Amino acid sequence: MAYVDRDGVKIYFEVHGSGTPILLSHGYSATAHMWKGQVAYFRDSYEIIVWDMRGHGRSDSPEEQSPYSEAATVDDMAAILGECGVSKAIIGGLSLGGYMSLAFYVRRPEMVEALMLFDTGPGYRNPQARERWNEFAISRARAFEERGMAALGGGAEVRVSQHTSAAGLAQAARGMLAQFDARVIDSLGSIKVPTLVLVGANDRQFLNGTDYMAAKIPGSTKVVIEHAGHASNIDQPAAFNLAMQSFLERISRQLP
Repeated sequence: MAYVDRDGVKIYFEVHGSGTPILLSHGYSATAHMWKGQVAYFRDSYEIIVWDMRGHGRSDSPEEQSPYSEAATVDDMAAILGECGVSKAIIGGLSLGGYMSLAFYVRRPEMVEALMLFDTGPGYRNPQARERWNEFAISRARAFEERGMAALGGGAEVRVSQHTSAAGLAQAARGMLAQFDARVIDSLGSIKVPTLVLVGANDRQFLNGTDYMAAKIPGSTKVVIEHAGHASNIDQPAAFNLAMQSFLERISRQLP
């Protein structure tokens, strides 16, 4: 357990095990704790790095809106890897964490060994569709502002997480959950690293996005986890871990 200081904002992270490094990023309003099952399963073979995004969990929640952004999140990820002495890692995440993993590849492709995208989407090219998503993001922010932690909801990845600042979660929704351009979705065809695209069969909101990413990312591997919803790693941990293990073992033969 450790912190990296990012211009006065402390970002919490944990490092478990040793071997090829894997950075896992959680979904919106979840924390590093959602990866507990993957840490236990993979720590004997890999270096598993998990963290809390700004505004979440044990990381700081600045009062101003400006510190919350996609760019700041990507830089937080790079700073954590730097603090760990890692120049290149397998980058993975669920939901918002998956989108940020794609954003990380756009900004820092030289630091990405492979991508693992779980129950997530690539954003929107259509401005009207993006606006509808942003209306959802703003509604989440307002809910935290009006109801505090009672607005957390009941998702499996959220239920296992603890937070200290409803205001931080609201700011994160406005600056990190909301999307402002099509750079990420437009980048899919240029991804040049092995990519796992995985979704729970019952995660209806992200089934189409999964199909789209699998079709657009060259050579990607698509996996659907039966009897799993949005938190597929928690709903069906055995099937999730086996799918992740199969992908990691296959790409390990390609890594230096």
